[in-house]
Amino acid sequence: MARMVNENSCEAETQSPEPQGPGRGAARWGPQHAGARELANLYSPGKRCQEWISVVLCFSLIAFNFIHLLANFHLGHSWYILLSIVAGILTADFASGLVHWGADTWGSVDLPIFGKAFIRPFREHHIDPTAITRHDFIETNGDNCMLTIVPLANMAFNFLTLSPAEVYHIYPWYCYLFALAIFVTLTNQIHKWSHTYFGLPRWVVLLQDCHIILPRKHHRVHHVSPHETYFCITTGWLNYPLEKLGFWRNLEDLIQSVTGEKPRADDLKWAQKVK
Repeated sequence: MARMVNENSCEAETQSPEPQGPGRGAARWGPQHAGARELANLYSPGKRCQEWISVVLCFSLIAFNFIHLLANFHLGHSWYILLSIVAGILTADFASGLVHWGADTWGSVDLPIFGKAFIRPFREHHIDPTAITRHDFIETNGDNCMLTIVPLANMAFNFLTLSPAEVYHIYPWYCYLFALAIFVTLTNQIHKWSHTYFGLPRWVVLLQDCHIILPRKHHRVHHVSPHETYFCITTGWLNYPLEKLGFWRNLEDLIQSVTGEKPRADDLKWAQKVK
């Protein structure tokens, strides 16, 4: 069961020690943490280039597809569009949890290419949770933009090659894919907002308060050591039901029984770094 966290301290993530866990009591979390500094220094120019390319391609494809969705809109699709958007959001929330859980729980920063490029930010985030608030738009969103390029490109190709009648029949499916792509693309931005306690636009705070996107208080549950629950970070809608089902815990037990690998072993290694 997820443990309760202090909901009254907005600065707890930067000024308080991490809650007690095995071997964690002496470390003080934040940008001064030895592991956090080392992980931040692993961010490379090549990674930055990949993020720039991903963001430019992704948002260009989003604009192109949005124009074609508007051009092919029919009132008869209204209910299908609504259901498709809700389904897309739920799928994005579950996908965010699956990726977040996988990168938090398994793998190592030492893995060739993949470790420093994609696992590193997850390790940094647990020992310096507010690092994400100091990342610019490109660093925050580059990886998620990369994930959506292929499906968005395929959608754009179909808009250019299929007849209007063919597009009409698969229009609800495209609405689902587009909503999924939008919320996957924005997941890390939403995650960043969940760690930002000052200066957020009012419309962002309103969306958080209405639980349309991940609320700040809701996400604090995940940041109680050892970070073993509430992995969904797009809307957070699925966190409670998945926790009640013991979904992540049962999945970890299954993988550990088959592979012998211990969940979050690499995460603990970085958390214990003191110099």
